[in-house]
Amino acid sequence: MAWDEWDRAKADVTAQQQASMRINQVPGRPGGNEQADLVVNQDDLGAVGHEAFVLHSQLQREADIAGADADAEGAGSTMQAAAALKGSNFALGSELETTVSVWTSQVKSVLQACAHISNHLDYSKKTHAENDAEIAASLRNRDGSAVPVSRLAEYFK
Repeated sequence: MAWDEWDRAKADVTAQQQASMRINQVPGRPGGNEQADLVVNQDDLGAVGHEAFVLHSQLQREADIAGADADAEGAGSTMQAAAALKGSNFALGSELETTVSVWTSQVKSVLQACAHISNHLDYSKKTHAENDAEIAASLRNRDGSAVPVSRLAEYFK
């Protein structure tokens, strides 16, 4: 690196350290593409939340092997088969019980995840709308005019 390159690099760093503030924007990109990196619309969130709800309902109906064809005691056909196998001294009976137990646990985890996704997206939409309104109100003077950047800078000192 030549000496003049070193001086230019130091000058660039010093210029970047000047006190400045950018609100709600990023520097322009080469080629003029000013589109945001991440855009999420309320409709997108609603669609994802709906699909999570539909998946939850379908799993709850169709993935319950422990309770399928339950008898009077509430034991499903798979657990009935496991009990019959165990009663005949087959090792497969206890393994089948373990399989039902693990399957049921995994299905419950997926059901919880679907419910969490659906509920979280509903909560996020509501919360972000409230936060946006609160921020907009806090960045206005009493007369409704915008707070100047010089006064905003005082909050960051």
